[in-house]
Amino acid sequence: MPIYTRTGDKGKTSLFDGTRVLKSHKRVETYGTIDELNSIIGATVAHLKNNEKQLKVELEKIQNDLLDIGSALATPHPMPVIGLENRPKEFEKCIDNLTQKLPELNEFILPGGGKAGSFLHVCRTIARRAERQLVALTQKEKVDEAIVIYLNRLSDLLFTMARYVNYMEKKKEIKWVKR
Repeated sequence: MPIYTRTGDKGKTSLFDGTRVLKSHKRVETYGTIDELNSIIGATVAHLKNNEKQLKVELEKIQNDLLDIGSALATPHPMPVIGLENRPKEFEKCIDNLTQKLPELNEFILPGGGKAGSFLHVCRTIARRAERQLVALTQKEKVDEAIVIYLNRLSDLLFTMARYVNYMEKKKEIKWVKR
């Protein structure tokens, strides 16, 4: 079976229930950004060192979550994502655990560091864009609110992971110099 269907050649796509919408529809844009985030997380995992196995495992769990979220968003009727409501608390525990190992942060830092840390900062910004798009979608359509909470906490986790990876790889955080 070929990967192409030609059904999108006129700028429309199908949601899971068969509804045809423009590819520029806010719902499609939102789950497309979730897919983009999932892909960049996969690239990030490829740059993690072998001693960062715990982060790899968590990032792969997040990738699975994101596929579930994308599926829920591709359905025009509110569809809860099973188990998603527990994930923000799990993220908070992970954030707290990693933060205990890091120097205290009292100033803004510039995104960057090593490859994996830099990729995690990119992941964070894409997660925030997905969250903004999702919030805009919720103004017009019903969406499982657990997804909004998940994405909000996910960006915090990705920021902390970026700091942690850079710290473990001895990459110095560069403080923002306000002009």
